[in-house]
Amino acid sequence: MKFSENWLRELVEIKADRAALAHALTMAGLEVEELTVLGEQLSGVVVAEIVSAEKHPEADRLQVCKVDAGQGEPLQIVCGAANARVGIKVPLATVGASLPGGMAIKAAKLRGVESFGMLCSAKELGLDNDASGLLELPLDAPVGKSLTDYLGLPDAAFELKLTPNRPDCLGLVGLAHDVAALFGSHVKVSEQPAAAVTSAATRGIRLEAGMDAPRYLGRVIEGIDMAAKSPLWLVERLRRSGLRSISPVVDITNYVMLELGQPLHAFDNDKLEGDIVVRHGRDNEVVKLLDGSEAKVDSGFVLIADEHKALAVAGVMGGYDSRVTETTRNIFFEAAHFAPAAIMGRARKLGMHTDASHRFERGVDPELPRRALERATELLLAIAGGKAGPVQVAEHLADLPRPANVLLRRARLRRVLGVEVADSEVQRIFTALGMQVAAMTDGWQVTAPSSRFDIEREEDLIEEVARIFGYDNIPTHTPAGALTLATEPEARIGELALREQLAARGYYEAVNLAFVGADLLDRWGFKDNLVPLANPLSADLAVMRPSLLPGLIEALSHNRARQQGRVRLFELGRRFVAGNPPVETPTLAVVACGQAHAEQWGEIRRDFDFYDLKGDLDAIITWGGEPRRWAVHVDGLPAWLHPGRAARVSFDGQTAGYFGAVHPQVAKALDLGPDVHVLELALEPLLSRRLPSAVPVPRFPSVRRDIAVDVPDDVTWAMVEKAVREALGDRLKELTLFDRYSGKGVEAGRKSLAMGLILQDASRTLTDNDADQCVGDAVSALETACKARLRG
Repeated sequence: MKFSENWLRELVEIKADRAALAHALTMAGLEVEELTVLGEQLSGVVVAEIVSAEKHPEADRLQVCKVDAGQGEPLQIVCGAANARVGIKVPLATVGASLPGGMAIKAAKLRGVESFGMLCSAKELGLDNDASGLLELPLDAPVGKSLTDYLGLPDAAFELKLTPNRPDCLGLVGLAHDVAALFGSHVKVSEQPAAAVTSAATRGIRLEAGMDAPRYLGRVIEGIDMAAKSPLWLVERLRRSGLRSISPVVDITNYVMLELGQPLHAFDNDKLEGDIVVRHGRDNEVVKLLDGSEAKVDSGFVLIADEHKALAVAGVMGGYDSRVTETTRNIFFEAAHFAPAAIMGRARKLGMHTDASHRFERGVDPELPRRALERATELLLAIAGGKAGPVQVAEHLADLPRPANVLLRRARLRRVLGVEVADSEVQRIFTALGMQVAAMTDGWQVTAPSSRFDIEREEDLIEEVARIFGYDNIPTHTPAGALTLATEPEARIGELALREQLAARGYYEAVNLAFVGADLLDRWGFKDNLVPLANPLSADLAVMRPSLLPGLIEALSHNRARQQGRVRLFELGRRFVAGNPPVETPTLAVVACGQAHAEQWGEIRRDFDFYDLKGDLDAIITWGGEPRRWAVHVDGLPAWLHPGRAARVSFDGQTAGYFGAVHPQVAKALDLGPDVHVLELALEPLLSRRLPSAVPVPRFPSVRRDIAVDVPDDVTWAMVEKAVREALGDRLKELTLFDRYSGKGVEAGRKSLAMGLILQDASRTLTDNDADQCVGDAVSALETACKARLRG
């Protein structure tokens, strides 16, 4: 929001200088992002008229001008501006004048021709960034008058960085209420009188967009003079607010928007057919906009149309075919209230951002349209003439937002702020902000104005008191109170400890956005149970991630593209699956590629493989103290894993995640190498651990027996281990696989497994007969469960 300081001071009495005003606005939550001083060093600059202009004898791009500066004899000025011509009024910096930046004006010779001053552009005067030519003044500007007096200088352009909850301050009148509250003054804005109706011309209005467009006002104005010029004061206020003058109609709509915060639009009334219809767009409907672009809309857009065609995208931009041109004589002024949700994101979807959409998507006062329409009519009749028809109103009162009525308790105000604010000051603050206040025994009943969408609850009123009373006036106290240290549950591993464990194994932590693109997920094969965003920042961030791996692999690719051949990354985050509400699952993801070990002389170079990743997984699982609750399976793999080099991980029989090499087709689609391995596990089972408990040191020795069996190829070690442990029970202390063989001497389709059984009894020393019995039980169990055969 950019505006002129002088304009604001006309609307409200400000008992402070410029610096104090800027500080007060910032401390009240209306941050002054930029402050540009205008016209403070323009002494000696006057209004002048060019009375003759001849080509410079020694330079093609220079002219020798005779200039009337109100000093009797014309002054000779050498000028290089392209728009310098006879009859225009321009600023003249006379000899002895000083310009912003320290430039002193002296008599000089330019290519042998004397020059007694300088004709100035807006940039040279520090008024604007336009340096394309001389600043042209109105033809009725009085020659010889000081430019600062003529333009109402000095001034300053304030630019505020407003938060989205304060759309009421996107108009100077709304901002004036805050300034009045801050400085204990009053807003100098009177009620807007209705314009005299001197024409019977009307146009019907139909509302067909439901609650998205509950109020629409319009008026026909006939016989305007498009050749009229906007007055200097209006042009200057627009320019100092960052807008250029275009035509009286456009200038007036922009001016009223800046003054009141209500966007307006004007149609050429002769180009409209039948009633104005406010409706939703139709799928694939196209509207040609004012800037010449074509907007393809759908039913999510609200359009302004007539009986035969769409005229404008509501709340965003007007249409090209119904625009006001220099031949326009009759216009139809519109002012409307649109629901913020109906406009939000629509301009961005069309690849644009307009002043109107900026205001409507944040919320515009539903009571403003009539006032804005009357104000615009008043200005247009005064500048361009014409005859105004009656205001036509169409509205659905039930769909209009209602001002909030909130109780503020005195005790609650004191408790939250930590300071006593006098009742009279509280009432003054609310009244100055345009609120209705009723004093009660224990506080105040406050009704917010229709412009304040952000006032919903008691805390909002407390914030209003705090920022107007002044944060500097609220004393600072050191917090006091007993702090209770959180107890870390012993049956759970902390996430920090897990991060440290992974870092110790050579992995680096990555943090990615929880949003990914639908096209990226499609390459991974994620198509079902996705959670799309209703209003994404971009197409690349349109879906909540169903897995951490797509984003983590993108980070891996980013590193490999920058000459990092060996990459190890992990991430702890949440993945999202569709539900009501969506299901969020804390997850660990790991990706790795390149060499198995960092370059060194003591290890043979080899690529990272499935077993390296499984080793890291085993280390993390064992760290929890309950590795037997975990199991690895070769079935039930997702499509993005290599079917021969991947596995499914289960915890207490429930799938907890997957790990292995990326499927070659997925790797090709993602432009990855064949050596990329990934792991993704649910975090909760990974962080659970067995509570430590003391056990007596064994009094009796252990016994080891080794056996070798051959089993079918499809029998996994997990199946073998389960059968042996169930057969031997507590006597089996440890089971170790120390050899696997297939080939000569072993039947095709089978493999040989050699394992060591560590046996021990807590009550006595095991005899050879006991050990042999255990071996026999183990072999019998393997024969039954795994179709094993004992090898000689």
